[in-house]
Amino acid sequence: MVTNGNFHSNHTRIVSFEEIYRLYQGLVYNLALQYIQNTEDAEEIMQDVFVAVYQSLHTFRNEAKPSTWIYRITINKSLDYIKAKKRKKRFGMFVSLFTENSNEPSVEPHSFHHPGVQLEQQEAVERIFAVINRLPENQRTALILSKLEQIKQTEIAEIMNISAKAVESLIQRAKATLAKQLQHSSEGFKERYR
Repeated sequence: MVTNGNFHSNHTRIVSFEEIYRLYQGLVYNLALQYIQNTEDAEEIMQDVFVAVYQSLHTFRNEAKPSTWIYRITINKSLDYIKAKKRKKRFGMFVSLFTENSNEPSVEPHSFHHPGVQLEQQEAVERIFAVINRLPENQRTALILSKLEQIKQTEIAEIMNISAKAVESLIQRAKATLAKQLQHSSEGFKERYR
């Protein structure tokens, strides 16, 4: 609920938008970074999230914690960003098929850059995130929230608007796919470097 430009729920005291930003900017940035693996893009998503939060404060209901609501907005903005990049990349490839020596810059995804990853670990983490990014959206979201953000399954269920059992199932399927793909990937990796 919003009263006089302030945010209020059963779970928090009344706070201003500035306080919301201070409280949740780290959460939003880190979650976006888990989806995007690029600091500049994560900052852009964070800005989009807080614009959406500001514009939607009046729609917040007291049924959930503010963090649950903000997680949901962040997930949606991150997934929208990924979809937009894929569309842009497909369009860039399509245009390049029909133009010769185009002066248009090629549309390439940003290289993997995560500030928490040491240089020597970067290739391994890059492979892991490549597999995570290929998971179906709901599995990817459940896995990121559970394993990377370390959120309890009951809260993930609220964020995703599904049952806790469904969250558990999504996480198990994601982990199985991840293990299978990484095993396959590491076998190819080992062959390449023998």
